[in-house]
Amino acid sequence: MKNLFVAILAAGLMAGCSSEPGKPATAETPQPKAPEAITGSSAFYKCYIAARGWAQDAQPYRVESHPAADSKGRDGKAGEWRAGFASPSQRTTKFYTWASGDVSHGVDDTYSPTNSSTFVFNVQFLKVDTDKAFAIAQQHGGDKLLEKEPDTPVLYLLDWNRQTNELLWHVIYGTDRDTAKLRVAVNASTGEFSRVEK
Repeated sequence: MKNLFVAILAAGLMAGCSSEPGKPATAETPQPKAPEAITGSSAFYKCYIAARGWAQDAQPYRVESHPAADSKGRDGKAGEWRAGFASPSQRTTKFYTWASGDVSHGVDDTYSPTNSSTFVFNVQFLKVDTDKAFAIAQQHGGDKLLEKEPDTPVLYLLDWNRQTNELLWHVIYGTDRDTAKLRVAVNASTGEFSRVEK
């Protein structure tokens, strides 16, 4: 009986041993995550949720993309977006920035409803995203420009035009609005071409 017990114990120990040499434990190095680029409406709504946490009556007045070396603004996408919001009850404004999947905010500033640069708009007017605005702008000179100068960055700016009473995506071919090679306005509610801006 004792020999049987020793035999079972020995068999159990042998089964636990492996004939393969042990492999050294390797810690996998996480690969750096590629910068994420999203459309203007996607970034706007992420910022809007954060802004409503700041002020329940937060209303948007501006959304803009920012140029980056790894994101040229093609297909209506950018790696960084800023959205400006105003709170009439607090009489303040605040910018929220979406970048690399995170939303951060700036400092409060004074808000005046008569200031044309902070004229708020209703969120329900925003029905067309920047990918559609980019496609429309391409049909009105953008495709020819990018064919000649493929490194030209494309920026996006959303605001309310008080003269025409419409929400517009401004598709800007260049590093800023003032020195742009081409600026095309697209209605952000209907997706229709508005005009080539001078």
